[in-house]
Amino acid sequence: MLYYPFDYNLPQEEIATHLRDLGDLVLLDSCHPASQFGRYDLLSAAPDRVARIDAQGHLSWRDHRSDWQSSTQDVFSLLDSWLDELKPQASAERPPFSGGLIGHLSYDLGRTLEKLPQQAQADIDFPWLRIGRYLWALVTDHHAKQRWLVVHPHLSESFRDQLLQRLDAIPSLPLPETPEFYLTSAITRNMTEAEYQQALAQVHEYILAGDCYQINFAQRFQAECRGDPWHAWAPLKQAAPTPFAAYLESEDGTLLSLSPERFLACSATGTVETRPIKGTRPRAEDPEEDAALAAELLASEKERAENLMIVDLLRNDLSHSCQPGSVQVPELFKLESYPNVHHLVSVVRGQLQPSLSPLQLLKHCFPGGSITGAPKIRAMEIIDELEPHRRSGYCGSILLLSACGRMDSSITIRTLLCQNQKIYCWAGGGIVLDSLSEAEYQETLNKVGNLLRPLDQMRK
Repeated sequence: MLYYPFDYNLPQEEIATHLRDLGDLVLLDSCHPASQFGRYDLLSAAPDRVARIDAQGHLSWRDHRSDWQSSTQDVFSLLDSWLDELKPQASAERPPFSGGLIGHLSYDLGRTLEKLPQQAQADIDFPWLRIGRYLWALVTDHHAKQRWLVVHPHLSESFRDQLLQRLDAIPSLPLPETPEFYLTSAITRNMTEAEYQQALAQVHEYILAGDCYQINFAQRFQAECRGDPWHAWAPLKQAAPTPFAAYLESEDGTLLSLSPERFLACSATGTVETRPIKGTRPRAEDPEEDAALAAELLASEKERAENLMIVDLLRNDLSHSCQPGSVQVPELFKLESYPNVHHLVSVVRGQLQPSLSPLQLLKHCFPGGSITGAPKIRAMEIIDELEPHRRSGYCGSILLLSACGRMDSSITIRTLLCQNQKIYCWAGGGIVLDSLSEAEYQETLNKVGNLLRPLDQMRK
């Protein structure tokens, strides 16, 4: 690996603005110091290969020298082979990325893993998967207050030299101008409150019939828009700083994710971790009221039961890929607070079987149990029946997998998709037998209120 120090104090968004023309920009932002887990940020573009599964389930891939080629190969096996070509590149003293895979998996990728009904309307033509192999990254370490350009030896010398020249020139260059971003319509929902309540009544019937224990049910918000969604990123991130924030853009559209939730992480030595979120209360401006809401959440038997159902589901999911007896729950019902909500978070850990790769772990566990319900497959069937539209980029995952073996991924909640002059946002929650429809409906508004308000202020 090659490492080049770079100015730590130069704003990451300013650097990204000058590199967007390279294509397939990825910006992974820990929102330091606003988020409690903030340490590393990562910026890259121009992957040498890209794999893509379209909204009909067809896999294709290309490299930087060729057009798209169709493939019938299992996409996880294909991506593993790309990673194997990079060979392990690791150093304990260096940033935790040594070239590797970055991209998104949409919730509907689950249709390639399980047989699901075709009831929800597929009205967004967004890929089920788009993952690139990136041979360089600008990695910022906020603890060490350092920034490095990390370059894999597979990157061509000519591209590396061009990249270094571009980076060195950034402080003296004016920012490129792109069209202002704004909404041209009010934000609407894909169901009325009455329709939402009717769907929840059906969920309760399924629970009473023994079909399921919990369903994660969501509604969608959308608006017409114009301009460059890059201009929406800074105000959204300021309104909702989270440790798994991410901005991904390509010709397929732009994902703006302010996710607080880790899906799966795997260390270079095979330690696996997932951090499901279940249980929510709104924040209050008054400190005493806010503390009371947090205490109420911690004491809620309903919220703890919801969380425990998903912990049990994820323990089962991990057990298929982890060594026997290694799956543990070191933290249960921990309070995590964000600008708009308090959450209950648990931690499940295990040790990956030596014969499996992190991507195979991801395949076995996708989509995340916290955003389906339990049991998972029946929950996904009910979601497809009761939600009017397919989830697309919502409740999927954003993935980072380094050639050194480290993987991290988020659940794409609190995530917006901008495509074809429309912007979409979703919000959902876990529905159990004692869920009240009015309270659950309000919870969805609490979860995305701090994303929708900045957007609405951009309306003309």
